[in-house]
Amino acid sequence: MDGLLNVSSNPHIRSKQTTSSIMLMVVISLLPACGYGIFRFGLKALMLLSVSVIGCIFFEYLFTFILRKKPTIGDFSAVVTGLLLGMNLPPTAPWWIALVGAFFAIIVVKMLFGGLGQNFMNPALGARCFLLISFTSIMTDFNIDAMSGATPLARLEAGEKVDIVSLLTGNIQGTIGETSAICLLIGGCLLFLFGVIDLIIPLLYILSFALCIAAFGGYGFNFSYIISHILSGGLMLGAFFMATDYTTRPISKTGQALYGVLLGILTAVLRVFGPSAEGVSYAIIIGNLLVPLIDKITRPAYFGKGATKNA
Repeated sequence: MDGLLNVSSNPHIRSKQTTSSIMLMVVISLLPACGYGIFRFGLKALMLLSVSVIGCIFFEYLFTFILRKKPTIGDFSAVVTGLLLGMNLPPTAPWWIALVGAFFAIIVVKMLFGGLGQNFMNPALGARCFLLISFTSIMTDFNIDAMSGATPLARLEAGEKVDIVSLLTGNIQGTIGETSAICLLIGGCLLFLFGVIDLIIPLLYILSFALCIAAFGGYGFNFSYIISHILSGGLMLGAFFMATDYTTRPISKTGQALYGVLLGILTAVLRVFGPSAEGVSYAIIIGNLLVPLIDKITRPAYFGKGATKNA
């Protein structure tokens, strides 16, 4: 009788990582870019990030309180959404824009669809696209006192050259969290080292984007032009922190590879042929909507009998 096996229900794979620990590691990985955004744009950036985070926490708690559900703010997912939303705002935006975005991200995109793990698109990006459509002039205004000027993407679209060193260090115009490519790369490396993400989606996203920009951008394989596109417009922020969202990415490795390539193509097409220089937000949202189809066509086969059939 000592040799009897214990029988338990699935899942049988255990991990010491919890949702809150994963989200906390994402928060830590976002801090370099957030810190630089505050250094670059001052207290206005700190205010927008704070309002965004506090707003997301408040609306999630309010929703669970009204519906008499167990509070979920302890999993830190609302903090992550708030930080990502704040990082996608221009430093010139008024404080209420962050609050409106927080409401849309948490209530409309996340909680009305069942909360964490049930949303069909990235809440922060969904809110950013909503704000871009609803408050276009506010969301595209990057003029700050002496730091006025066009964003790198706008300059590239106009045929101008952009200093790559400035793109790396963050001495450019843009949203609060997208300016410094070095800080975003540091954050992406932290996510990888923490075991939160692998590099399938980010690398294939960036590679496919670079190939498409070379093919359709009009400058061929011009290294400076391609690198300038990669380091600007929130591509690094989107590739490492939003395209890799567990809920809105495909399940299988094959699906993730297809997803990364799709995002790269969509971003390049939107930037080159679209009316706006920005393409990352809309590309990831479209990719999120196509994830169920990607999961369906990349679903692994059954083991054993009928292995040739798809599940």
